[in-house]
Amino acid sequence: MSSPVAFGFLSSLTLIAAIGAQNAFVLRQGIRREHVAAVVALCTVSDMVLIVAGIAGFGALVTTHPAAMNIARFGGAAFLIGYGVLAGRRALRPSALTPSEEGPARLVGVLVTCAAMTWLNPHVYLDTVVLLGALANEHSDERWLFGVGAVTASAVWFVSLGFGARRLAGLFSSAVTWRVLDALIAVTMIALGVTVALG
Repeated sequence: MSSPVAFGFLSSLTLIAAIGAQNAFVLRQGIRREHVAAVVALCTVSDMVLIVAGIAGFGALVTTHPAAMNIARFGGAAFLIGYGVLAGRRALRPSALTPSEEGPARLVGVLVTCAAMTWLNPHVYLDTVVLLGALANEHSDERWLFGVGAVTASAVWFVSLGFGARRLAGLFSSAVTWRVLDALIAVTMIALGVTVALG
């Protein structure tokens, strides 16, 4: 592909669109219509910071410090499994109210959870800092154009996922549907956590 911007966009979108902890959280917040703009902004800015770090050469630094990656790996795995267990509890013991009928969660709590989903997941560093950083640096002088495309893809994805999820709100007016979603989130998070822990 001749354009580094287009190549960066497609490379980033391919990695970001995979089912993961961050996407599941953004989807849930979008369906709840709760602090969606703040969550989308945090995810986009986080990706931008990580992509810039990768292009600036921090990918090589990350790969040369396996001890730091191990700490992140086990900490991230514990967090993902813990979040999965909580989602499993919601699926098995649902509230009398659907999440959309409950009082809104506090913005600070939502942003802390979102930040943890992003920054405690080692796959984020491997995908954005190491892999996208390596792909960008193949373009030498045009590597920052690749970065523009990659960051644009991140913004487009999270805006589409967060605000597009609102269209599913009608489907999630039933407590049963929320139980199914929470069960899927639980399986996804626990599976990701085990995968991360096993390396």
